[in-house]
Order: sequence, then C-alpha cells, then structure tokens
Amino acid sequence: MADSAIFTLKSDYDSAGDQQQAIDKLVEQIENGQERCVLLGVTGSGKTFAMAKVIERLQIPTLILSHNKTLARQLWQEMSELFPENAVEYFVSYYDYYQPEAYIPGRDLYIDKELQMNERIEQERFSTVASLVSRPDVIAVGTVSVIYGLNPPEVFQQNHLRLAVGERADPQEVVKQLVGLQYRRTAAEITRGDIRLRGEVLDIWMPSRDDPLRIRFGWEGIERIQACEAVSWEPLDDFEEAWIHPREFYMTSEERFNQALEDIEHELDERIDWFHSEAMDLESHRLEQRTRFDLEMLSEIGSCKGVENYSMHFDGRQRGERSYCLLDFFAMCAEKYHGGADRYLVVMDESHVTLPQVSGMHGGDFSRKKNLVDHGFRLPSAYDNRPLRIDEFQNLVNQMVYVSATPGERELRHLAEVTGQKIPQELLHVQSGGGALPSDADKPLGRTSMENLMQQIEGIATMEIRPTGLLDPSIEVRQTAGQVQNLEEEIRMRIEADERVLVTVLTIKFAEEVAEYLQRQGFKAHYLHSEIDTLERTEIIKALRLGHIDIIVGINLLREGLDIPEVSLVSIFDADKEGFLRNERSLLQTIGRASRNERGSVILYSDSVSPAMEAAIGQTVSRRRRQSEYNEEHGITPRTIQKALPVMGEEVEDLISGVAGRGKGGGRRMVAKAPGKKGLEGLAQKFGLGAGVWNSSDSVLENVSQPEWVAAAEEVLSPVNEDESVKLRKKLEKEMRQAAARLDFERAARLRDRIFQLESASN
Repeated sequence: MADSAIFTLKSDYDSAGDQQQAIDKLVEQIENGQERCVLLGVTGSGKTFAMAKVIERLQIPTLILSHNKTLARQLWQEMSELFPENAVEYFVSYYDYYQPEAYIPGRDLYIDKELQMNERIEQERFSTVASLVSRPDVIAVGTVSVIYGLNPPEVFQQNHLRLAVGERADPQEVVKQLVGLQYRRTAAEITRGDIRLRGEVLDIWMPSRDDPLRIRFGWEGIERIQACEAVSWEPLDDFEEAWIHPREFYMTSEERFNQALEDIEHELDERIDWFHSEAMDLESHRLEQRTRFDLEMLSEIGSCKGVENYSMHFDGRQRGERSYCLLDFFAMCAEKYHGGADRYLVVMDESHVTLPQVSGMHGGDFSRKKNLVDHGFRLPSAYDNRPLRIDEFQNLVNQMVYVSATPGERELRHLAEVTGQKIPQELLHVQSGGGALPSDADKPLGRTSMENLMQQIEGIATMEIRPTGLLDPSIEVRQTAGQVQNLEEEIRMRIEADERVLVTVLTIKFAEEVAEYLQRQGFKAHYLHSEIDTLERTEIIKALRLGHIDIIVGINLLREGLDIPEVSLVSIFDADKEGFLRNERSLLQTIGRASRNERGSVILYSDSVSPAMEAAIGQTVSRRRRQSEYNEEHGITPRTIQKALPVMGEEVEDLISGVAGRGKGGGRRMVAKAPGKKGLEGLAQKFGLGAGVWNSSDSVLENVSQPEWVAAAEEVLSPVNEDESVKLRKKLEKEMRQAAARLDFERAARLRDRIFQLESASN
C-alpha cells in the first residue's frame, strides 16, 4: 500500500479461502472501467471484508447501499472497526414512522401526512454530508434514502460554518460569518440563537441544542471547543470539530423566496384555468383554497405544512428535473479530492433486494401524487418533490458492484450487457438495472435454478469457501403439527450450549405471538420486525449476541446479511408457502444465518416440499459438499467465527449528546442537537427485551452501557480504597447539581441514589 493511502484498513487477519481471487478480479474489472460488477459470496464468506479490501485497493470514496436500516447499521459497525481512521458514516431515513399524504378516490378519503422524526438519525445524516464536503476519506453506509432530495452541496457549504481545533481563525471573522447565518450578537446573557464574544472566548447557542458552545481562541487559532452547562457554564464535553447550522435551519435568499411565491401563484392560476376548462369546479375550489392558505403561511412565517411539495420552485428547478441527492455530494467529494466527479464507487449490498427497492420508489411516489394532483389537493409541481427514477440513479453511478449470495436476474442481465455477452434466454424477460418489468417478470423461471443460470454468465466474482472452513448448515424438514412445542426441545439444547436461535415466520402478529409464548415458557425471547425503531433493532441484535436474549422471532429482517456467529439453529415456519418470503432466494438467505457456527443447522417446518425448497436444499447440499472437499484437501477444521462482542448502547450515548462521525483528526464531532432531556435513561426504558427482564436481578437499564464515570461508580460499590470512592462521589455530586440546574430532576434523583449507594458501601 502506498504511503499516500488515505483509506487504511486495520485488521488482525487477512484474506483467506477464495477471498483474494475475488478481490483481485473485482479490482481489475473496476480499474479497467467496467461499469457494473457482480460479487457472489455465500453467507459467512467474508463479503464485508472483501468490500473493505476493494475500497483499500481503489482508494476512492465509497457508498455502500443496503435495503434495510438494521443491516445498514451492522455494516456501519463493521466498516467503522475496519477503517478506524477514516470517516465511516451512516445515512438512512430519519423517520421512525411516516404516513405520506394520500387520497383514495374510490372512498373519497383524504389521508393527511403524519410522521415521527428520529433526531439521532438526523445527526448522523448531517455528519455524512459534513464529511463529504470537507474530507476525501469517506465511506457512507446508507439505504434507499440516498435517492431522495437534499439541498445542493454548494448551498450546504454556504449555509453552515465548520469550526475545528487547530484551525487558524480570527474571532471577529467568525462572528461576522455567524451574523451572516442570522445569529444575534449580544454582550449580555445569551439565549438560543445568540452569540457573544468576550476577548478570546466566543459563546454560541444554536437553537437546536440544550447546551451552548464555548470556543476558545489563541495565537494560532482555535484552541478548544466545548459544550457547556447553560446556567453555570461548566464544561460538559470537548469536541475536535463543530458544524454550526443557521439560526433558521433551512435558508434561502430573499430574492429566491419571493420569486418562488410568484411562481407558485402563477402555476395555481394556470391549474385553476385548466380545471375550469374541464368543468371540474370542486377540484378547482379545493386547490385554490389549499394553495392560497399555503401562500399566506409562507408569506407570514416563511413555511407551511407540506412545504416540500413546492421544492421545485424554491430550488429553481425546471419541470421534470431531478433534485439533488447524496450522490451529488459523492460526486463533489470525488471531484474535489480525487480528480474527477466519477471517481467514487457504489457497492449495492444484497442487490437482489436493494436494486428492486430503489427501482420501485419513484413509481410508488408518482402513483400516490397523481391522485392528489388529479383531484385538486396539490399542484402538478408536487410531482417534482420525488426520489430518483431508476434510470437517473443508474446514470449518476459510474461504477457499481452488486453484492449478494443470491444475485437477481436484473443484476445478471446488467453484467451481461455491459460486458457484451449474450443474454441467457431466461433473462430476456427482465430489464437490466432494475427498470420496470413486464407483467410476467416475477413469475418463477420454471425449473431453472439460480446455479444453472449463473453458469451461463462470465465475469462473476465468486466466494464459496469460507475462511473459517465452515460448511453450509445441515437441513432437516419436519412436519408442522406441534411445531412450536417441537422447537422448544431444540432451543433448550442450544441454550445449554450457550448458543442462540433465530425463528422466522410470515406475519408480524405470529412473530409476536410466538415470542410471547416462548417468554411464558421461561425462554428469553423477543420479536424483531419493521415496526421496531431503527436503533432499537440494533440493540436487540446486540442483546442476542451477548446472551441477554436467546431467541429472536422475526420475518424479513432475519434474512440478508444478519451476522450473528452465536446462532446455531435457524427455524423456518411455513417453509413450503410459495411467495416472496419463501422463494429460492429467500430460503437460501435465511438458511445462511446458521452458516457462521460450526454446529449450524436449519429446521424447515413443512408438510410438503415446494420447488423453492427443493432448489434451496439442493444448492445448500452441493455447496456443503464442495466446502467439505476443500477442507479435507487443505487440512482445515471448521471453527465458529470469532467476532468481538458488542457494547449495549455504545453509539446511543454519543448520539444522545449530539455527537456523530469523526473529525479529521479522529476526534469527536458535534453536529446537531442533543434530543431534549430524555437522556440514556429514557431511551433505555424502551428496551424491554426478553422475558420480563434480561436476567433475574438486573433491570433493562443496567444492561445498557453507561458513561465511564457511571460504570466506575458501579465498580466502587464493591470494596475499593476510600480515596477513589470520595473522588467519585464528588464527581457525581457535581453532575447531580448540573442536572438539577438544567431542570433534569429525574437524572439528578438517579445520581443522588448512586451517591447514597457509594456512601453506604463506604460505611
């Protein structure tokens, strides 16, 4: 690796098995300008590590796309460990719940928009964008959210101020820039939205934060950045870097704003005339009332409900023109630091699911908007507040690697097209790149298996041999009668061996019922499905690895990419039910969850053997035979994957204090607000994981990692020397007073109780 390398992979192990040949093949294809590549890697073959090695070899910014937030978070954790010196960021939707505005003509039913925003995820999105405009070494892990609209990169840079320790900066110049972001300057006590400069100390209170910032300047520039307690100004935290957003978070020039209002009114007049010409008086009246109310709100307070539907006018875009998105920030980063806007890579993980998902976003959005526009609820410009079309997405991405254990027909055809190969007959019914498919496109391909199909296409990088020597799991088919009770005996054997179990079912209701039944039987079980908060899902999976939970019952979230070496048994209910959740690819992916443990096995509960089951079992048995032969030839003994255990709440603590991502020097970066006064305690109360509590003595809260000084307090409860106990009590008392001053009485009371415990332990 050259000395100038900016992406530095840190690992205790190197490539093994057939990883190296796949890595070499991918790097060669990308360096030769091949637009699309395919990596087929069986579960447990080290696809994430192979991705990391490719990034290290290519030395360019990389976006890793995943189809769900849980897998994206896992990938983010793994990449953060492999690239500790680089900016590994997380970019997913910040909605925990989102019900879009809609109209159902058949029932004359209008559904208003409802949403619940996750402020911690918003911080991480901000950190991603901040890294892309300020540094060359960015790896972002994201979901389909990356194809939705953002402000242009130039607007972001113009309307945010970056301050970093060691930066040469003049206090007066910084104040001038802050005034440009509409902050009020004062010499007295400051409140939210104010700044105050006294000598070489600048105080800034962003409207989004509960605690102000104090910037200390020296002869060489900025010496220190601290978050301070709002009343006493005692330091609470130190940062290497801070991004200061405008006093009004969304800004546009007055000229552009006024022009947008004129454009909206002009469009309204045109649309009303059209409705009148079609004798649609009700729709005309409805549209005029709603839009004129929005215009009045925009004129008076600068915003309105559903303002995003007018984004075309505020951005100054033309009809049909796409909005800016995260890919534009990658292009800017590549052009600024790597010599060309196309010098970045997109890795689409679990592409057989992710690509169709990206493809479907625009169609669903357009269909919903069409009813709103046709019936006078929105202006036609609402169409232009949209995600990218699949053709726009594919045109923006110069080079992409499709990664999957079960590549889809779209990716295989796309590879054949870009490499000039003859397209197999079985793929003629699909369009490459994830485009719209004919009505029969999703019908099963007769008896043609994936294995036979992939043998007809050249250039696929393949990893079938696991570095650990692990084989594909053994498979057993059992009758459905008494299936839950039958599973209990299997679970007990796994628990005795300190192993974990995954159970996959078809519905949310059944998942919850099975989990609750297992809890009543005394097992530590929990369900996992799409209605659970993003970060909470991550904590549930961590709890399973740590043994706080023994069984997770889920649906689709227990398929692609879930990496839990402790799982030795996967149970699949209703395995013979033909459909998306039980087709060949889905079964192979679910079976793969048991392939990271040397005792891995799978039970398929079914009263018949479907064609999908037959194909999945056949492919698994075939791979198991090849892997076993390789092990015998090379003298390898299969061993369970060794993976460091996670820490409960590790990232959550930083997010609670408003910290996300890393500064250029690897230090902490403050990017946005700390979410009110909920604190770690409030968040932890949501994690009601397991049968009642995780074990008989500890509460859920005690199983979520605490700040270091709190953990130290717990250690002091056991006999230690008196001096340490006194020092710790003083620190806790100081924090208790600060919490009370912030009116955070719940936290203050908790700290008081800990102090009492320490005093009792000392006596």
